[in-house]
Amino acid sequence: MNLVELDRALRQLRLSGMAAVLDTRLRQAQTEKMAPLDLVSALVTDELRRRQDRLLERRHKLARFRDPFYFDFNKKMNRALVYELATARFIARRADVLFRGPPGTGKSHLAQAIGRAAILQGYRVVYREAHTLLEELADATLDGTRKAYLADLATVPLLIIDDLGMRKLPHTAAEDLLELVMRRYERASTLLTSNRPVDDWGKLLSDTAAVTALLDRLLHHAHVLKCGPRSWRTKVQTDLRTEGSTK
Repeated sequence: MNLVELDRALRQLRLSGMAAVLDTRLRQAQTEKMAPLDLVSALVTDELRRRQDRLLERRHKLARFRDPFYFDFNKKMNRALVYELATARFIARRADVLFRGPPGTGKSHLAQAIGRAAILQGYRVVYREAHTLLEELADATLDGTRKAYLADLATVPLLIIDDLGMRKLPHTAAEDLLELVMRRYERASTLLTSNRPVDDWGKLLSDTAAVTALLDRLLHHAHVLKCGPRSWRTKVQTDLRTEGSTK
């Protein structure tokens, strides 16, 4: 079997990581007089690394993160809690997380950063803005796939629901979110961010009874992080105005 045939055989066996570096590794083996076991070990390591990179890439695509991460602006934030959440131990414990605070204070950035940290530690993560999640659930209800959609979300180790309260939600929002939280309660972790105090959620979702039941489960084993008080977006706008006035 020549090099071309060996490359083709490796790809047929789905060992593309080995195939991609085969020529380079063979040259290295000749130059450094590598033992056969060392050559095989290097090729296996290359294959494992490529598979890990592809797994992380797939999981990042699945998560559908929106923003880059920014941390330093609000220096009084509870960093110890943020670092603890980044270990993903809360996911192993099936605990939930609530980030609350005014708009622009870093909730979404932190949520996505923790999501990325969870992916690096081997967990599947799904990220959705609250209104997008509810739109997808409405679409699944219309096309008859609601049960399958909820079943899939119920098994994701970390579900991030971002920006609850930023947009007007459908009248079924409270019941839909309650059903999802009930399915995940003590089975998987949910991280939710909101710019509204929890006392306002009943009015926000127009269903005080459903919201009470939702919060009872969400907060039972929850880590709560208060973000703020300063808004990064407000700072940027102020800096731009100041910069413009000095020119």
